[in-house]
Amino acid sequence: MARCILLIGLVFTGVDAHAQQGFDVQGHRGTRGLAPENTLAAFRKAMEIGVTTLETDLALTRDGTLVLSHEPLLNPDLTRDADGKWLTGPGPAIRSLTLTQIKAYDVGRLNPDRGYSRQWPEQVPVDGERIPSLAELVSLTQAMGKTQVRFNIETKLTPQRPEETPDPMAFATAVASAVRTHDITARTTVQSFDWRTLVALKQVAPEIATACLTIEASSMNTVAAGADGASPWHAGLKRADHGGSLPRLVKAAGCGTWSMFWRNLTPDLVKEAHALSLKVVPWTVNNPADMRNLMDMGADGLITDYPDRLRKVMAERGMTGP
Repeated sequence: MARCILLIGLVFTGVDAHAQQGFDVQGHRGTRGLAPENTLAAFRKAMEIGVTTLETDLALTRDGTLVLSHEPLLNPDLTRDADGKWLTGPGPAIRSLTLTQIKAYDVGRLNPDRGYSRQWPEQVPVDGERIPSLAELVSLTQAMGKTQVRFNIETKLTPQRPEETPDPMAFATAVASAVRTHDITARTTVQSFDWRTLVALKQVAPEIATACLTIEASSMNTVAAGADGASPWHAGLKRADHGGSLPRLVKAAGCGTWSMFWRNLTPDLVKEAHALSLKVVPWTVNNPADMRNLMDMGADGLITDYPDRLRKVMAERGMTGP
């Protein structure tokens, strides 16, 4: 009876009942809104709140270790050197540093003199936090008994600045090796705006799931076609060859999930993506009203800096979490 009432409620509120089953709660950079991003403290907080997936970003060190960083260069918004001094600008590049060198930097709080810090008033500093490796994150999940939590790991690279990162095949090969070594293949999705790594990953490790990231905004647009008819982000694939359909382009890239900037999603796009058996997981959604709207459209999950807010919205709807 309770299940029937819930399903009736979903119908009358316009919610896609399919999307409510196994809804994916993804903690963006752990819990960027509450703890220092991409640190073990942030991932610990996310698992304490209750997420199904830990979303993070990858960079490759000079000595071949995958570490968790949103930027290919050390970020002055959140990085202090061994003397406790804030970096004055971006850099050095992570690929130019060894793991030992990277561990000398503290990323446990935001630089109060930079505007970025004002975006995250609820973030609690944790001095002494270091840039973790992917191996350390996996070990943390095991230590906390969270052996079912998933990993959504993003290869951070851009076709405009290839010198900052490994080439796509080298990056994909390193990711595939690490995922297999840590025995997390079944719980891992690799995502990227630069689909070259996703296409390369399918060549070296077809068993690893992939998610295609997109954004169409004034600040960044990975969808707009260049002079040759293809976006430089899309591994040579052309939207025009797929009827102008972005979901069909995502499918052609071999992705099982489409993660778009949340403002770009429409009900019609959700329907088209689901018809192609694609999962729809928008990013990065922090306002509860927007969360409700996207859930009503039928999103299969949401990537958020505030998983605590998303869990509250789910509770309002009688949805259980991890």
